[in-house]
Amino acid sequence: MRRLLSDYGLIVLAGVLYACALKYFVLPSNVILTGFEGVATALSYYFESYELFIVAYAVFQAALLTFAYLRVSRVFARRSLVVVGTVIAMLSLLPELTFAQPEPQNERVILVLFGGILAGTAKAIAFKRRGSTGDEDVLGAYFAIKYLKPVGSIAVLAGVGSTAIGLTMDLVKNGRFESVVNTLMYTCIYIFASAETLNNLYRKFKITMLAVITRHVKEVGGAIASTSAHRTFTVDRGTGGRSGSEFFVVKAILTHEELPQMISAVSRADPDCFYYYHDLEGVSRRYYIEPIG
Repeated sequence: MRRLLSDYGLIVLAGVLYACALKYFVLPSNVILTGFEGVATALSYYFESYELFIVAYAVFQAALLTFAYLRVSRVFARRSLVVVGTVIAMLSLLPELTFAQPEPQNERVILVLFGGILAGTAKAIAFKRRGSTGDEDVLGAYFAIKYLKPVGSIAVLAGVGSTAIGLTMDLVKNGRFESVVNTLMYTCIYIFASAETLNNLYRKFKITMLAVITRHVKEVGGAIASTSAHRTFTVDRGTGGRSGSEFFVVKAILTHEELPQMISAVSRADPDCFYYYHDLEGVSRRYYIEPIG
């Protein structure tokens, strides 16, 4: 029960942080969000209506959460619903505050960067507690499991379509190509700041190779097998260049999320072992990663 309350407390916190990022930093900067959120922001900018953004945001999230319930997991959908509900409530209730001037000649880039970092942090908190902030994060969770790609990478792809729609509406409204390019520049900064923050804080889909040099291969192998039911290992023989003595190299492919626990288990099995790890790319889709929900 305590763990459940802690999870939902952090999920609500993620919703509050994301709402603050949107209301105080992203929307005042007139950048275009990713996915269907981007369509909602484009509509709100075009019609100059903050309330329209909230309504459109709620409608789009209802559809995506239904997809999450059917195709990702029920736990993930329920927890994402709590985050999205918190975001909608906070967008409606948070007071009007101004932290910086959004004009390009003033502090717009600071608003965009800090908003991206804050949004990425909120997304990471939600993901770590088996939820999401909705929108492209739902698709990110689905495709990350399917293609073993970091969830933040999906946000970049999702931003292409919404940015195109938003820029087109900006051009229709203002009729100035310079305004479109200016919006595009700041939107790119926001998207990559948010995606990189998420990828660095939430590393479930980043794959690494752990190599352990040991003489106690059975103990180390047993530690790997007992720590994770889904992980196996390979063993190579080696010979010390100076000593000429025989040793073993035990290798296991893990996610960054599993890495700390695995290193702890291996170190307990052989306190004198030497280990190192490095990131991998192009891992087969047959590699198992536990679903987010």
